[in-house]
Amino acid sequence: MRILVVEDDREAAGFLLKGLAESGHVADHAVDGNDGLYMALTGAYHAVIVDRMLPGRDGLAVVSALRAAGDATPVLILSALGEVDDRVAGLRAGGDDYLPKPFAFSELLARLDALTRRTQPEATEQRLQVADLELDLPTRRVTRSGRTIRLQPRELRLLEYLMRHAGRVVTRTMLLENVWDYHFDPQTNVIDVHISRLRRKIDRDFDPPLLHTVRGSGYRMGEPG
Repeated sequence: MRILVVEDDREAAGFLLKGLAESGHVADHAVDGNDGLYMALTGAYHAVIVDRMLPGRDGLAVVSALRAAGDATPVLILSALGEVDDRVAGLRAGGDDYLPKPFAFSELLARLDALTRRTQPEATEQRLQVADLELDLPTRRVTRSGRTIRLQPRELRLLEYLMRHAGRVVTRTMLLENVWDYHFDPQTNVIDVHISRLRRKIDRDFDPPLLHTVRGSGYRMGEPG
């Protein structure tokens, strides 16, 4: 998921951004309420995490302005104010959930998952398959020839994108924009490194190879030929 974090405390923001990235999400950061509102209205986010006490425009004002603009992106409010009246005020402002500080990061992730499940249409697609390689979408379990393959979160996102475009050439630009959410080329070998790791895991002990490099163009997922 792509998530916006609106948090003025640098240490707290760093904790959130690091945890979200390690969980396979793409996270952007705004340091005050005005910037957060602008980014939320102009970006395409699956969810927004908003601290209640912010400079420029407080968290409740950010949420109220989002709703007034017709933006229905799920919002999780974080706050050191955890009394019942505080939580009620956050929900009445338009927040979808309210998590008092301090909190366990695992709970934050669970609440984000619950929020996005409520607002997204139920997926009818349950499984992706290319030859004997399978990705079970609800459980994120990858198997080939019945053998479980363990992937890191970014490798899973990369594999899912390649499998959804099986048989077609996927360019580096497509991968940067859709797997890493970069709208520029960072001039690093990040794609090559992840492709190499993924190829070792899904192809090294199996036949035929399914992940192919198309010289000068990109990559293709599928059987040879």
